[in-house]
Amino acid sequence: MPGCLLDTLAGRRTERRPVWLMRQAGRYLPEYRALRAEKGGFLELVYDSEAAAEVTVQPIDRFGFDGAILFSDILIVPYALGQDLWFEAGEGPRLAPPLVDGAWNGLEQAFQRFDAIYRTVALVKDRLGPETTLLGFAGSPWTVATYMIAGQGSKDHGKARTLAYRDPQAFASLIGAIEAASIEYLIGQIDAGAEAVQLFDSWAGSLSPTQFEQWVIAPNARIAAAIHAARPGIPVIGFPKGAGAKLPAYARETGVDALGVDETQDPAWIHGQLPTDMPVQGNLDPMLLLAGGPALDESVARILAAFADRPHVFNLGHGIDKETPIAHVEHLLKLVRG
Repeated sequence: MPGCLLDTLAGRRTERRPVWLMRQAGRYLPEYRALRAEKGGFLELVYDSEAAAEVTVQPIDRFGFDGAILFSDILIVPYALGQDLWFEAGEGPRLAPPLVDGAWNGLEQAFQRFDAIYRTVALVKDRLGPETTLLGFAGSPWTVATYMIAGQGSKDHGKARTLAYRDPQAFASLIGAIEAASIEYLIGQIDAGAEAVQLFDSWAGSLSPTQFEQWVIAPNARIAAAIHAARPGIPVIGFPKGAGAKLPAYARETGVDALGVDETQDPAWIHGQLPTDMPVQGNLDPMLLLAGGPALDESVARILAAFADRPHVFNLGHGIDKETPIAHVEHLLKLVRG
């Protein structure tokens, strides 16, 4: 019997508001930090399927969230497309060679790099009860492309935006490669046991309206359509962080089943802009969860009230901060679940 999260993503309002948190498997948990210290680097942990499965279920064991999000990284797709991937301590991911001209064709694809991730999904699925929904994910093509082109994260994503203007054909070719790999990757996660998938477009907010249509809406629409055709009934959550006023167009045009919203959006405005039966996920500010206190209580109440008349998954507007106190998460769950 499916849990309340899966019911909500299917468009049904449930008696209990489902809740999970982006990056819930990670550094704010002492049990994660202990396992990370034992296993070494981040990528080594991701590719140790048994350890990655343990990390995925740690927050379920501790908090009883309604969803378990796969412990992995959005840069597994460029790694499978042939770029080298590593993580610099304190600085974040690195990809080589940087695709400053968008020329991905010289890379040697290595889709076998997905296999360990599929094994993690299968191991987690075996450990979860039917009340907990297993969520797979991938980065959306635009966000992944920004890393592939710059070779690392950037503040303004200028190299990717410039290439998209200067050579749209080369950029479209790269987006197409990411798109095709992401579809295969997500279907593989579903076949291994994922019951829903999320598309993370963390840098969608850096684009102009025209580029947003080209490089966010269109690729995500093709991915959602491919997932729906290949694996009917599997919900796709779209999360275009920073979309702002472009959020309703994303909801209408991508065909995603549920919409993740960030903390910059007014919940009442979102509710008024979207179809009443469309599931929404979000959108507590992660810094409020870090801070705690009366402001947290007030914001949680405001979000719950704004989305009371539609299917709603309570979540953060982005990933949980690594300094977040465990007690604040426990308090949040009491607020959401009454």
